[in-house]
Amino acid sequence: MIPAKFDYERAGSVDEALTMLAQHGDSAKILAGGHSLIPAMKLRLNQPGVLIDIGRIKELRYIKDGGDHVAIGAGATHDDILNSDHFGGGLEMWTEAAGMIGDPQVRHKGTLGGSIAHADPAADWPAVLLASDATIVVKGSGGQREIASSDFFTGFYMTDLQDGELILEIRVPKPPAGSKSSYQKFMQPASRFAIVGCAAVITMDGGSCSRARVGMTGVADGPYRATNVEDALTGKSLDEGAVESACADAAEGQSVMSDHFASEGYREHLARVYAKRAVMAAS
Repeated sequence: MIPAKFDYERAGSVDEALTMLAQHGDSAKILAGGHSLIPAMKLRLNQPGVLIDIGRIKELRYIKDGGDHVAIGAGATHDDILNSDHFGGGLEMWTEAAGMIGDPQVRHKGTLGGSIAHADPAADWPAVLLASDATIVVKGSGGQREIASSDFFTGFYMTDLQDGELILEIRVPKPPAGSKSSYQKFMQPASRFAIVGCAAVITMDGGSCSRARVGMTGVADGPYRATNVEDALTGKSLDEGAVESACADAAEGQSVMSDHFASEGYREHLARVYAKRAVMAAS
């Protein structure tokens, strides 16, 4: 398939990209790695008049220690995250998830910012951000603002990102001492997207769980925190029976998707299984 005609502009800086966005308005789309946007354009599901390429803006590509958090530039690639040494001490799921994305070509070009801006309901990163209590820093003509990950993902391919805004950074708080994390997924064999994925951060104190964060993806039309699972885990000694019981309702309250990859009932089953696997691996 061939996309509809469009103009192409390359931004050399964040400010230049924001100026271009303001100039072109609704007709413009941001191009980072292109793994989501270009296929949609080829199918003519998306027909921007102008592509603004931010893929070579160096100020957006970094991973650094921010003191109480790890700061990840929106232009950091999946491979950058996979090979970073900043994701220990309860953030192990970040490198685990990065290694499960696509193939080497996808991991070397696809970006964290592009993935979460696209908000595919089967993407891996949204679950990881939710379990991390991450914050997304964005900038537009009205200035800079911070969005909690729990507020960022708003629905099917929808986010709180407003017209003319650009993602600058993702801030990942360092979990408390005694924390471990894991990301587990049942993937589509060709695309490696998550049919169901679960990210879990578990903090143990004196043999019991003092804090739990569980993010789910692929189950519903958007990612979500499985707060019922978190509540059921907190205060418990996490033997296999307790974890299985806590994860039994991992899809509770969600409108579970059904498609040619998995029925609603099968997804509910996978949500229980992969929530248990992630929690067990993180405890």
